[in-house]
Amino acid sequence: MRIFEEVYKSLQNNLPFVVYKKPNARQIKSFFQQNDELFLSEDFNESGFVFAPFDNKKPTILIPENKAEVITEELSGINTFNFSQKNETVLNVNDEIKKSHVDLVKSGVEAIADGNFKKVVLSRCETVKTKGFYVVKSLQKMMQTYPNAFVYLWFHPKVGMWMGATPETLLDVENNVFKTMSLAGTQLYKEGEEIDWGAKELDEQQLVTDYIIEKLKEVSSDLNVAAQETFKIGSLLHLRTKITGKALASNIQDVVKVLHPTPAVCGYPAEVAKEFIQENENYDRAYYTGFLGEMNLKVEENTNSSLFVNLRCMQIKENEVLVYVGGGITLSSNPEKEWEETVIKSRAMKSML
Repeated sequence: MRIFEEVYKSLQNNLPFVVYKKPNARQIKSFFQQNDELFLSEDFNESGFVFAPFDNKKPTILIPENKAEVITEELSGINTFNFSQKNETVLNVNDEIKKSHVDLVKSGVEAIADGNFKKVVLSRCETVKTKGFYVVKSLQKMMQTYPNAFVYLWFHPKVGMWMGATPETLLDVENNVFKTMSLAGTQLYKEGEEIDWGAKELDEQQLVTDYIIEKLKEVSSDLNVAAQETFKIGSLLHLRTKITGKALASNIQDVVKVLHPTPAVCGYPAEVAKEFIQENENYDRAYYTGFLGEMNLKVEENTNSSLFVNLRCMQIKENEVLVYVGGGITLSSNPEKEWEETVIKSRAMKSML
């Protein structure tokens, strides 16, 4: 495919690009920037592809549509690849890493018990040493494994390289009509077994949904909330609630501001939870739990934006990959089980290498 050939060229020339596939799509899309300038979105009025960090006070990176070659191709050829080769990775998980995360979760539960907030999302970054990592093959494997996710590879020489397969839509907009979702709760899919969600996951999901609805009322009308459902992505199950409405303003900035960061990636109340995260996680999330996607693209007579929360992602560096995983913590959270949930999530990402 031409897109993958252009990826190699852009990497050789150290030029920014993004390649991605939307959920259940049969097309791969891409933006290949023609210079190495670092563009920023000023007010979400620009057209192009955006990449935003977790910290909403930091700038959002933009690959402008008018500064890039945009290529779209039908998805083909990926299923012919053989992905059964041995995973050439050295996994760096030990008792010290486990203890650190369990202690972090305990401190989160204690803060909730003290009444500081109702929920906080706590995460960790796992380093995987790699030998002969082929980024394009990993992207192709990810597209094949997660057909109902937003799968992407993003690179800028002044920022770095990120890749992921996220199950969560932040905002999908056609003119002023939008779709979003609340997503919470995780369990491993086991074929043939009945799906059973515990009180902790159900309460967490409802908390996220209620918060999003409350915030959207400030900037939208005609809100419609669908029934809660189980959503499968790869080997994992989540609880999901779809929400639709109409934005009051023509600019999507207002809606993005009230949605990001959501309780699904931060906590509730958001500002207090965010402060706890930044003081206690002891690492910089950077673009993990930020958002990314198309912004203000013209499709016939419509203006479309399609933004996704940056979950199930990894940062690719020389000879190592940083895998980001986390989970929602409530008063009823069990620290050992929360650790196990991050292990399940990290294993799913490491299997893509």
